[in-house]
Amino acid sequence: MSKKIRWGVLSTANIGVKKVLPAMQLGQFSSVDAIASRNIESARAAAASLRIPKAYGSYEELLADPEIDAIYNPLPNQLHVPWTIKAAQAGKHVLCEKPLAMTAAEAHTLLDVRARTGVKIGEAFMIRSAPQWLRLRALLDDGRIGQLRSVTAFFSYFNVDPGNIRNQVETGGGALMDIGCYCIQSARYGFQQEPTRVVSLIDRDPEMQTDRLTSAILDFPSGQAIFSCSTQLVPYQRVHFLGTKGRIEIEIPFNMPNDRPTRLFLDDGSDLTGAKIITQTFPTCDQYTLQSDAFSRAILDNTEVPVPLEDAIANMSVIDAIFRSAASGQWESPQHA
Repeated sequence: MSKKIRWGVLSTANIGVKKVLPAMQLGQFSSVDAIASRNIESARAAAASLRIPKAYGSYEELLADPEIDAIYNPLPNQLHVPWTIKAAQAGKHVLCEKPLAMTAAEAHTLLDVRARTGVKIGEAFMIRSAPQWLRLRALLDDGRIGQLRSVTAFFSYFNVDPGNIRNQVETGGGALMDIGCYCIQSARYGFQQEPTRVVSLIDRDPEMQTDRLTSAILDFPSGQAIFSCSTQLVPYQRVHFLGTKGRIEIEIPFNMPNDRPTRLFLDDGSDLTGAKIITQTFPTCDQYTLQSDAFSRAILDNTEVPVPLEDAIANMSVIDAIFRSAASGQWESPQHA
């Protein structure tokens, strides 16, 4: 295998063409060698604009290409698992966009696929390769804020277009699946535990039926996490990690800009005006470049990918429980395998 992993991309989805693929092309260990669409003209147009060598008019043709090592799957949510299975069966490693599946049970089927095919399958939570999140992990491990007891997160944007895939129930749209998954990931990553139970409230759009405002409490063995996410509020995002001796705040936790430095705030709480806050600044970088390189290195070195299937299934299990709680009005426990 070459020193660079040769990637193929399923679909000309916006997230890929506009954000992920240009970043992957900058990778030290990644090259984007092919892109496929169900429309050959769309594939050729995307390939031309991004200078990708090969364009295919079907996903099957791309998967049959022996010169492709790994697949990036940014298809709509309901197609994540079916096409990840087909890619794995074709012998390709797969980096699949979040959320990995429509349910934890569906995601769980990929464990057998991975075992049978021997390929690596991971979920594309790009934050897990970002420097501010790696620094957070180091600060928590060093005990800089004492014992972590609370994680609070908020993530929102405003989109009421019924034609947008994020507003379509049948494709796994809505706030919880699209952005709430990041809030859950943040809490699980912070505590390095799984919640034992969750309780939630969901407000659905009366026409589109997607959850437009979802709030939840996650009960962990070491503390609690709370979050709200919305597809119909002012765009905003922030995450706080609060411990017995201090707190850490990530300024732009999820959509980290690739054209300016990012910041993390460390506060010992001794001055409520913020005068004692220590600001840690991280050089400009692209978290999608870091994500593809980390996944590519895992292939090259035969090590674990940043967000393996087990982690993805656990995150989906919490999402499932939050939906169940909103329906039942009761605490619900994630069904962890």
